[in-house]
Amino acid sequence: MMLKTGSRLSIFPLPGALLLPRAYLPLHIFEPRYRALVSDSLARDRRIAMIQPRPGGEGSPKGPGLFEVGCVGKIAQVEALEDGRFNLILEGLTRFRMLRELDANTAFRQVEASFEEFAEDEEDAPPLPSVMRAEIEREARAFAEARGYAIDWDSVERLDDESLVNGMTQAIPFDIATKQALLEASDVPMRADLLVDFLRFGAAGDEETLQ
Repeated sequence: MMLKTGSRLSIFPLPGALLLPRAYLPLHIFEPRYRALVSDSLARDRRIAMIQPRPGGEGSPKGPGLFEVGCVGKIAQVEALEDGRFNLILEGLTRFRMLRELDANTAFRQVEASFEEFAEDEEDAPPLPSVMRAEIEREARAFAEARGYAIDWDSVERLDDESLVNGMTQAIPFDIATKQALLEASDVPMRADLLVDFLRFGAAGDEETLQ
């Protein structure tokens, strides 16, 4: 499924909502412009590109500035509601780098994107070293205890390494910049290293990495 550089992507800018390759993201679509985006996607290739707005960044007439890296997803499940809203689940396909925003005549924003640097996103991630896996779980337990979160640890332990790392990246309420750093990590082992650091900071009471 390798997309070509220069491809046009319809984007859904949403702070704090990360999509990652082979991960899933549930969305409730209610704004008219994004209802139009979903309708267009369903009529075409079922793809939607998730990207985070850049806090304080220079924007365009259509919205705020954007980070350069996002992730393309494919609509895996969709429920069309009677009032025009949608419930859907996106399945992550590959990350992309935004080259430029296009002057589109649609209500939703569109960008031109490149994909070459993320070719490995289409391959399953190798297992993490057992020491790294244990460190993630240990720091996650310390973080959850410090924050008062109730976690089903039996379910966590049954996750494969990539699902564990990406699931925590998506679910933990890190701030926008921290989430972006995790998204842009070159591979799952690098993301796991960053995740351990951010969990440790959060458990120690560092509020700068949390929303």
